[in-house]
Amino acid sequence: MSKVRLCFAKEGVASYISHLDLLRTFQRVFIRAGMVIRHSAGFHPHPLMSFVLPLSVGQTSVCELLDFETEEEIDCAALPARLAPCLPQGVRVLECHAPERPVRDLQYLQALVTMEYDNGLPPGGAEAVRSLLLGEQVVVAKRNKKKQMADVDIRPMIHTVEVEAEEGDLILRTVVQAQNPGVNPALLAAAAARHLPAYQPDFVRVHREQLLSADGKVFR
Repeated sequence: MSKVRLCFAKEGVASYISHLDLLRTFQRVFIRAGMVIRHSAGFHPHPLMSFVLPLSVGQTSVCELLDFETEEEIDCAALPARLAPCLPQGVRVLECHAPERPVRDLQYLQALVTMEYDNGLPPGGAEAVRSLLLGEQVVVAKRNKKKQMADVDIRPMIHTVEVEAEEGDLILRTVVQAQNPGVNPALLAAAAARHLPAYQPDFVRVHREQLLSADGKVFR
């Protein structure tokens, strides 16, 4: 039996696959690859699989993690090539290894947020958004544990943020808190739209670049 952590990319059309559909996709991928996944006990057994910090629909990533258990011993070095022919377009397995840290040690999420403007970025956009995100408070509407929308100050959850104007868009390079509580990087753009309506983007793209532990090292 092996406990395995799979690191994979989710890009292009795959970014629109929901969390539950992606879980079902990997279940089928493992079957096609001839792998035997360990199941829970009881009357309704289910595969012992879980995503670490599931990705929002429409966002892309090169650092998604899937934890699972197998009934067989796995050659992690060979697993990416073994799974590649079975994967849907936009999903790529990057590496495979035994989990080195428990999920509770995941602290930060590094991401790239692109705020796109159809008619170009209005003058002063980078300075205004930078001042907002580095201010004392950044209040946005965020869903709470009761699944209700409420105003929340996400400033304490923004570890670092850099704002640059690039080819008519705004680029936010940020490290935010990942969990307990965590913040979706898209909320940084939502804050700009709420507090700086003159700089509300026409479209927002979020790309996860890395998951980090509290000491700033790559979470594995």
